[in-house]
Amino acid sequence: MGIVELLLVSVGLAMDAFAVSVCKGLGMRRFNPTVALVLAFLFGLFQGGMPVIGWLLGSQLMWLIEPIDHWIAFGLLAFIGGKMIADAIGEGDEDAGVTDHVAWGEFLMLAVATSIDALAVGISLAALNVSIVQSALVIGVVTFVISLAGVGVGHLFGSRYERHAQIAGGVVLILIGLKVLLEHLGLAFWG
Repeated sequence: MGIVELLLVSVGLAMDAFAVSVCKGLGMRRFNPTVALVLAFLFGLFQGGMPVIGWLLGSQLMWLIEPIDHWIAFGLLAFIGGKMIADAIGEGDEDAGVTDHVAWGEFLMLAVATSIDALAVGISLAALNVSIVQSALVIGVVTFVISLAGVGVGHLFGSRYERHAQIAGGVVLILIGLKVLLEHLGLAFWG
């Protein structure tokens, strides 16, 4: 696999992290560089780390994870998306759905949920006899950059549309989870 192919795989893997980063940026009243950097770092770390785990596991234990990986991703994304919607329409709480501080637990769940597909990529990389160190670094850095941009884009729109943007962000997270689930169940009707 050449660098062009690796970059394309990296961008493809980073799209879910980008969408989630946009959603988190929607909830920022003021752009908080610490929150943006931590979120992007965690997404990059997990997106780069999961292929390493997949590469190490090879096809040895994937049979245990693969049957439920889509349910895990769907459950985590649906839970957080539902929480965002509930917070946004909550009873007058001005801070509902706001992403003005680092929420470690939530950010870690999102990082895991958006990087599960990268586990399978790691198995593919092992089969292709590709350097896992170079691949993991490229995937992680690309995801970091794309996620950081996503937070900025989300903040740009979120600061204008506040609660409606927060609700939309929650819906998007649930839809991403549903997309993952339908694709893995073979029920997707798109390409």
